[in-house]
Formats: sequence, structure tokens, C-alpha cells
Amino acid sequence: MDDQSRSKRNRPPSMYDVARLAGVSQTTVSFVVNNVTSVAISQETRDRVWAAIHALGWRPNAMARSLRTRHSQTLGLISDQVVTSPYAVRIILGAQEAAWAGQQMLLVVNTSGQRDIEQMALQFMMERRVEGLMYAAMYHHEVTPPPELVQAPVVLVNCFVADRSLPAIMPDEVQGGYTATEALIRRGHRRIAFINEIIPMPALFGRLEGYRQALAAYGLPFDPALVRSCHSNAHDAFVATLALLERDDRPTAIFCFNDKMAIGAYDAIKRLGLRIPQDVAVIGFDNLELIAAQLYPPLTTVELPHYEMGRRAVELLQTLPAGESLPPIQHYLPCPLIERESI
Repeated sequence: MDDQSRSKRNRPPSMYDVARLAGVSQTTVSFVVNNVTSVAISQETRDRVWAAIHALGWRPNAMARSLRTRHSQTLGLISDQVVTSPYAVRIILGAQEAAWAGQQMLLVVNTSGQRDIEQMALQFMMERRVEGLMYAAMYHHEVTPPPELVQAPVVLVNCFVADRSLPAIMPDEVQGGYTATEALIRRGHRRIAFINEIIPMPALFGRLEGYRQALAAYGLPFDPALVRSCHSNAHDAFVATLALLERDDRPTAIFCFNDKMAIGAYDAIKRLGLRIPQDVAVIGFDNLELIAAQLYPPLTTVELPHYEMGRRAVELLQTLPAGESLPPIQHYLPCPLIERESI
């Protein structure tokens, strides 16, 4: 066998090979693959082309096809630390499964908050003609994305811009705080403490507002003495819980800003010889399962809808007509209660 014959045998199949095996022109193969309906091609011919494609194992050049059709079947997701976050990675899972359901690929770049990587990622995705972009954050907060982000239809995930000029999908922090407090009220608690985060962020204000709204809805007074603020860690929550429980009119239930704080609350309650939930009920926020499901008793908590945020972002982009952008609507998704044994 000469070198030329060996080279032909080793090269991947081409559209020419498909056309030759099917006994049609390369133009006909292109029309069949791209499902062009404006050209009259018999079903027998279409079947023969697809049979040749399967027999040869030919794959169309995706990049060339996207240039012709202006549809790359690809979406992009740029994040700061979502990939490395233990629970926000569900944003990617929700987005990926929605993309697959729509026969699309998802390109994901984690920037670690570095602007130069962010710029490179954006350029990379635009060169590959992504049909839509998601810009996601590890936690709910205001962001300043690069101006070039709007070169493609875009939706923010778990974040927002100050002037609300870009569409965004975020957790409903107020509803989450309300749901946590209401769950305790419905179990008969009337003195409910709230251990809040101390660093200003949307979750701090939203969950506190939900706590206050739930108390008001059930005719219970808001007592500032039952609200403590500290850094979001077990040690500081331990100290805050001790201070609350050493009061003469101590609370019978504690709503913790997140599950990490609930660890400290558990330790303080047990340090004082009290039982959970018989003496003091505890509810958390986040549903970080490595914590919530492993505590004893297992922690009732409110879940951040990371999976739903990723899924909804993709679905919004998929419903967008070609060449259009999403309106700057701020979408707030509910945070469901995950009931276990701590209340």
C-alpha cells in the first residue's frame, strides 16, 4: 500500500465520502444534515444519506456549521467561585441539565474573581458564537460584570447590577426568612431569636425582613433583644446563643442565618444541658447537607434554590427569539423548607 492510500484510509470520513456512498451530491448531504425543508428531497434519499452517515461515522464540523446556520447550540457560564463552592455548584448542574434537554452544550469557566481571566473567558465564548451567556456568583450580591458581557443575550445568576439594567435570577431572601420563622411559629413558638450575619449583604437584610414580616403576620411583637449579629461561623454563633439562652426570658427557638451558625447554636444549647428540639428548637438556612443532615438531631433548614436558578437561567435563554435580548426583569425564586428533626 502506498503512502497516499494509507493516508486516505487513516483520515476521518468527510462529507465527500458520505455523498459518494449515498450516491448524491455534497449539497444534498448538507441539506439533509441541516434539515433544509425548502428543497424537495425524497424521504428515500434522506434515509440513504443518514444510512451513509451512520455507516461511516461521519460528524459534521460544528464550528463550520455554526457559521452557516448562525446557531452554535452552545451556551456559556462564567462564574467567580461557583465551581469550587460546595453547594453553589448545583447552579451548574441545573444549567447543564436544562442545556442538555434543549440539545445544547454548556461551556463553563471559573474565574476565581480575576478580571483578566474573566475577559479571556468572555472572548473565548464569543469566538465560539455562544447563543447566550450566564454570569453567576457564589453568593447573592451586587456585581460589576465587564461591559462586553452584553455582546450576547445574558442573564445574571445569584447576583444583580446596581441599576437593575440586566435580567437576573436570585433567591427570594425575604420569603426564605419568612418561611423559616413561620415554621417555628406553627410549632407553637412565640419567643423566636434570630442570629444574623454582621457583614452587609442582601441575605442579611432580606432574611431579617422575612423574620419581622412573619412575626407581624402572626401578631407577635418584634423584640430587638432577640436579634444578635455576628460573623458567619460556629464560634461566634456559639457565643451569641449562650447570651440569648442565659436571659431570664430566653427564647424557645433560634433561627440561624445559615447552617454553619447552627453548629454553634447546637453546641451552646448542649453546653447548657438543654435538648433540641424539646427545650430549644433550631432552624438554619442554606441546606448545606454536609452539615444539616449530619448534625444530631438533623437540622431543619431552608434551601437556597441553586439548581433552580441554573435551570431557569438556561430556560430563559432558550425561549429567546434569535437576535433579541432578555428584558431586565429581576426574577426571585422561592427558598423551600427542608424539614428534619430540629424543630
